[in-house]
Amino acid sequence: MTRILVTGGAGFIGSHYVRTLLGPQGPGDVAITVLDKLTYAGDPANLDAVRAHPGFAFVHGDICDAALVAELMAGHDQVVHFAAESHVDRSIDGGAEFVRTNVTGTHTLVDAAHRAGVATFVQVSTDEVYGSIDVGSWPETHPLAPNSPYSASKASGDLIALAYHRTHGLDVRVTRCSNNYGHHQFPEKVVPLFITNLLDGKKVPLYGDGGNVRDWLHVDDHVRGIELVRAKGAAGEIYNIGGGTELSNKELTALLLDACGAGWDSVDYVTDRLGHDRRYSVDHAKIGGLGYRSGKDFATGLAETVAWYRENRAWWEPLKARTAR
Repeated sequence: MTRILVTGGAGFIGSHYVRTLLGPQGPGDVAITVLDKLTYAGDPANLDAVRAHPGFAFVHGDICDAALVAELMAGHDQVVHFAAESHVDRSIDGGAEFVRTNVTGTHTLVDAAHRAGVATFVQVSTDEVYGSIDVGSWPETHPLAPNSPYSASKASGDLIALAYHRTHGLDVRVTRCSNNYGHHQFPEKVVPLFITNLLDGKKVPLYGDGGNVRDWLHVDDHVRGIELVRAKGAAGEIYNIGGGTELSNKELTALLLDACGAGWDSVDYVTDRLGHDRRYSVDHAKIGGLGYRSGKDFATGLAETVAWYRENRAWWEPLKARTAR
């Protein structure tokens, strides 16, 4: 039985990972402890489906709490590290909490993992650490050039984790994903924000000319990629995880308007975000060597996501009300 410590496991991607591993399609030989601070984006209800599982445990705590982290680390074989401040707009308003969580928190974890003799540490990161690319796609060897406090803090966390591999021999594996979407995503992110606003008959904000391009990755595919890296990846390696669907923000908006039965009169054109990266695109050929393929086509994934938010107002309405105050 492999004992895995999952940080940020009550959030969107982390909870999906936990539900997947402890579900009927999971490996069946793992026990999971979730460590989560339960900030505004963490929801205990995301873990209700596995709460009664004999291999599940939950600890309410902070990854910057060195004593707690050391205590937990001693009882685990592996770490999958999701916990992060992740909303770019919030980082532009103020980056201090991003540095604390994404840099200091990551250092606290990898240092404790090294001292406890943990076998594997998976650092879940983002394609935003590469900056912006006009043409082509980033390989894992591309230099880091982050442009927001969020992406800079994630790049710093990646480098700290990899330094523990190079200095101490800790088995660190880094994943860098493109933009995620799917059910249970906190409604400050663009896809659930637009869906929930449109379902409520409200307008949606489109930055600048809407020409910024993102590659979209369904959370199912992302979780499968992370699990492949945990189970089959190599120490000290970085793996990009992409979805293979590049859309401009304007193209994405058109699809969401159509899916929600709204028109362009529901769009507010707003001043572009500071430091707004023009295009992201990852080359994910390397993880294909572990057996990764993006299996969820975007049209199906988006339709399923819209349907989930339409049918689960009881989940997202309190979250929007709480953060609107």
